[in-house]
Amino acid sequence: MKNLKWILILALAAGNVAATPKVNRFLVKNGKAVGMQLKASKWKQMPEWIEGHGVSNDIFADLKILEGDFLFSAELRIKNQRASAASFFLADNHFGFEGSSEMVFVNGPIFGGLKLMMPASKVVPRGQWIHFEVERKDDSIHFRINKKQIALVKFSLGFENFGFRPWRSTVQLRECFIEGGIEIIKPSQPREYTIPTIDLATQKHRQVIIDREVGQYLGHPTTVLLEDGKTMLIVYPKGHGKGEIVFKRSKDGGKSWSERLPTPKSWATSKEVPTIHRVVDAKGKKRLIVWSGLYPARLAVSEDDGASWSELKKVGDWGGIVVMGCLEGLKTGKGHYMAMFHDDGRFFTAKPRQQKPVVFDLFKTYSRDGGLTWSRPESILARTDVHLCEPGIIRSPNGKQLCVLLRENSRRKNSFVIFSNDEGKTWTKPRELPASLTGDRHTGKYTADGRLFISFRDTTHESPTKGDWVAWIGTYEDIVKGREGQYRVRLMDNTKGSDCAYPPVEILPNDTIVTTTYGHWSKGQSPYIVSVRLKLSEIDVMAEKLRR
Repeated sequence: MKNLKWILILALAAGNVAATPKVNRFLVKNGKAVGMQLKASKWKQMPEWIEGHGVSNDIFADLKILEGDFLFSAELRIKNQRASAASFFLADNHFGFEGSSEMVFVNGPIFGGLKLMMPASKVVPRGQWIHFEVERKDDSIHFRINKKQIALVKFSLGFENFGFRPWRSTVQLRECFIEGGIEIIKPSQPREYTIPTIDLATQKHRQVIIDREVGQYLGHPTTVLLEDGKTMLIVYPKGHGKGEIVFKRSKDGGKSWSERLPTPKSWATSKEVPTIHRVVDAKGKKRLIVWSGLYPARLAVSEDDGASWSELKKVGDWGGIVVMGCLEGLKTGKGHYMAMFHDDGRFFTAKPRQQKPVVFDLFKTYSRDGGLTWSRPESILARTDVHLCEPGIIRSPNGKQLCVLLRENSRRKNSFVIFSNDEGKTWTKPRELPASLTGDRHTGKYTADGRLFISFRDTTHESPTKGDWVAWIGTYEDIVKGREGQYRVRLMDNTKGSDCAYPPVEILPNDTIVTTTYGHWSKGQSPYIVSVRLKLSEIDVMAEKLRR
């Protein structure tokens, strides 16, 4: 009996050690956000509550939920509730207070997909404050409104994030509380930046119009600078991504451009943004390649610096979006390259396989023969909570590390970055960038003094140049250490939303930066292709004047 007594005591002690510690915490108290990531969202602090409105405006708690029991409660009100799709989420799982069909709904992996529960007007009084609870007890999660159970599901694991999504409504929270197995997580980065912005948008002498056609959308260029430091080539579509590929040449570093040059017939069938790259094989043979994306990914080759081209040919039984967003020579051997792109399930295979919620997959593919053939793409990461895409590679100054800047397409957070120390074999966990580097389609090059010039579309949550064509100036170390950098530059003012700036960057032998893109540069007119020319020494002088 004595031995049995000690066994029971030890078992109970072991059980207590393993148990998840229970914690309680206010997230909103007396109408004030005390545990919600308010600064990382568009939600506002009002006198008696916090409120958020609109699509892509999630608000996250600064906690994650661990395994075991928990109780979450909230006092909330939904304005413009009818057919709103406003929801509470546990990671990718949503309890919807009212969907487009005016029903309470649940959706996500733990529910087995979308399920309509009951008419929302019967359980969520429109325009009134309600008491909402989510409780897990013995692995069963209960969802209640005004103490009435609406949904029940079995699930034992934790949730990396949770919060509210307003969608088409306005959600107001005046009290939120949670107790149970929870753990504080690091808040998101601030939505705004503090470094100065230098405005070049009105400096017409810097601008070179490369192509313009009345009534014709010209978009999404990429460029390549050849080894003579003067010859520059450009490709872009007649359309928004999809459309006939246009090809031009400059012989004076981008100051002037040829007429549209002849291209193979298949170039008129391009389905998506074309990209042009210089590649060199193991024997030193130089080639140019042009990619055209979606399914199937296709490739054209030139062995005479663009004087002639092959037709676009299928590379493999796969495709993707913005193929290839970036391409980098590797140190694993001569003629070795890695290229990267993304897909959301629609174009990787012949038949779309998009999931719900949508998964954004980042891929890499390798060439061992100087860019002529490419391996089947491998997934680097796949996420639903943030939509990471349109990679832009930058190699560290010492050549030992690869850095990839990533667009965040859900617009919930800032842009992200990943790193590799083994030539792309493995990658770090994605990390959110400062607001100063938040944008789409990052393209960067080093200037002579070692600083980086990175050009992109400004999608920063809070920015005076949001939707415009901008650049970031700083050091590689700034990116590694998560610092804001030195300056921002507005290159041109886009007059229609954020439809601009897939911007290649070239550095001439005299350290002149030539960056190029499309945009709505003239109000009410179709977008066209323009380059901007500058030196960082000029930006330094302008910045000094701002400081005085």
